[in-house]
Amino acid sequence: MAHRRLAEEHLQPKEFAFTAENLAWAQNEIKKYPEGRQQSAVISLLWRAQEQNSGWLPQKAIEAVAAILGMAKIRVLEVATFYTMFLLSPVGRKAHVQVCGTTPCLLRGAEELFKVCRRRINEQPFQVSADGDFSWEEVECLGACVNAPMVLIGRDTYEDLNGESFERVLDGIANGRSPKPGPQIDRQTSAPVGGPKVLTDPSQFWRMSGNGKPQAPALADADAKKPGAAANVRETPTPKPPAADGSDKRH
Repeated sequence: MAHRRLAEEHLQPKEFAFTAENLAWAQNEIKKYPEGRQQSAVISLLWRAQEQNSGWLPQKAIEAVAAILGMAKIRVLEVATFYTMFLLSPVGRKAHVQVCGTTPCLLRGAEELFKVCRRRINEQPFQVSADGDFSWEEVECLGACVNAPMVLIGRDTYEDLNGESFERVLDGIANGRSPKPGPQIDRQTSAPVGGPKVLTDPSQFWRMSGNGKPQAPALADADAKKPGAAANVRETPTPKPPAADGSDKRH
C-alpha cells in the first residue's frame, strides 16, 4: 500500500484560494448541512480543491478548506491522508492511474497492470511520466472484486483488464479519446461473463396477475390442471392486516 504523506516542500505552491466560482459552490455545499454540522462538507470541499489544483491536493488547499469550515488543520489533514481519492503530490496532466493491488485483483492478473505502469509511465509510483501526461500508484480495494483486475482513473473505473486492454485504455486517454469505463470484456456490469447462467427460462418466472397477486409459473399452472395435482401447487398466502386495536391476532 502506498504511503500517504504530503508532497515535498519544493513541490508545494506558496498559496491556494478557491476561485470565485468554486467559493460560491463551496458556500452552497456547506448550506446543505444543519447548523453545527457544516464541517461535514469537508470531503466535498477537498475534492473541489483537488480538481481546481490540476488533480492533486497541496498543503495550502488543505489549510484553506480548514479555514472555511472552522476546523483545525490537523483534522482536515487526517481526512486528506486517509482517503486515496485525494492525491497528495503532483500527477500526470492527462491521468493518474490507481491500480488495485489487493488479493482478488492480484489473483486475476493485476501484476500485468503494474508491469504496464512501470514500463509505460514510470518505474516508481507517484512519479510523473517523461512526457508529463501520466502517473500511477497502487491502492487498496476499489470495490469491484468480481470484475478484477481493475483501475481507477479520475471518476471512472476500468475493469476486467489484462495487459493488452489496459494499454488500449491508456492509448485512448493519451490520444484525447474517452475510453468506455466499466468492464473491458463482454460483461454487463457485474453480471456473469457470457450472460445469465440460471433462471433463463421465462416460463419458470413467477409473475403478477391482473389483481396484483403473485401467479405461479406456467409449468406449475399446467400441472395444477392435472387430476390430483392441486395439492402440489404452492399458493402464496395473503398477509392479514394488523388488528384495529394494535394487537397482532394473526397467531
